[in-house]
Amino acid sequence: MIGLAHVYILAGIAFAAFALLSAGDASNPKRWGNAAFWGLLALSMLAGDQLGDFANGLLVLALVAIAGFGGLGRGEQRGSAEARAAGAARHGNRLFLLALVIPAVALAGTFGFKAVPWLVDPKNVTLVSLALGALLALVLGMTWLKATPAEPLHEGRRLMDSVGWAAILPQMLASLGAVFALAGVGQVVGDLMSAVIPDGSRLAAVIAYGLGMALFTMVMGNAFAAFPVMTAAIGLPLLIHQYHGDPAVVAAIGMLAGFCGTLMTPMAANFNVVPAALLELKDRNAVVKAQIPTALPLLAVNIALIWFLAF
Repeated sequence: MIGLAHVYILAGIAFAAFALLSAGDASNPKRWGNAAFWGLLALSMLAGDQLGDFANGLLVLALVAIAGFGGLGRGEQRGSAEARAAGAARHGNRLFLLALVIPAVALAGTFGFKAVPWLVDPKNVTLVSLALGALLALVLGMTWLKATPAEPLHEGRRLMDSVGWAAILPQMLASLGAVFALAGVGQVVGDLMSAVIPDGSRLAAVIAYGLGMALFTMVMGNAFAAFPVMTAAIGLPLLIHQYHGDPAVVAAIGMLAGFCGTLMTPMAANFNVVPAALLELKDRNAVVKAQIPTALPLLAVNIALIWFLAF
């Protein structure tokens, strides 16, 4: 049965390849730092279950040390800028079709694999479908663009080197959210919110949950970090237990409300600050400013959806 372990293996192989390519990139003055960083991440993906909690904790500290002490760098790009521009102009917007393959396969697989529960773990059909979509897009892209097998790895490594440590920020923040939940932060937040939310007001609880997800995400930088805290504070005790809301709707749309906060914060460095740097924008917060007019009405819509669909 195909499950989450296979997705981790696929990701681990990719990061291991990035580590090897980084070690061989003589144009990068910090190539050994890059090789160690992506190699440790590959080790986490491939053997995290066997390492144990303590060893995994040391691995994370090593990743932080490499990034924190400036151990990551970037090498020279393969090929000329003129050749890249010519290739983009030749294919035009059709290149985006490859990107659309991934969500299309993920959506089809999420529903289709449920009919064959013996093939794919029902708990992880979406992640498995997402991985299959990425593989299919890779094969189609290599066939269409007549790329060699090594080119996707080189370009993937170049992109990861450009993003740097921010590439693992979502996982780090998600872990931080879990730590906060275990430390009882959700209970503390829930006690504070209970003094603000009128007793018996389901609407106020829904608004507090949606706004809380967005605001806590803006502070933490990632909705995955905000989710365990706000769900423990408001989602579970009020919306689900007290008002008998649908857990799937509350959780799923609550995450979407949190993502609205992601659009509005520079703390989400991998989404908002890194793109500004890659595009060499003068204003580091230009991406955030451009997204706010979309994020605010979208947040209001998500709160309304919880109200109408969860109860």
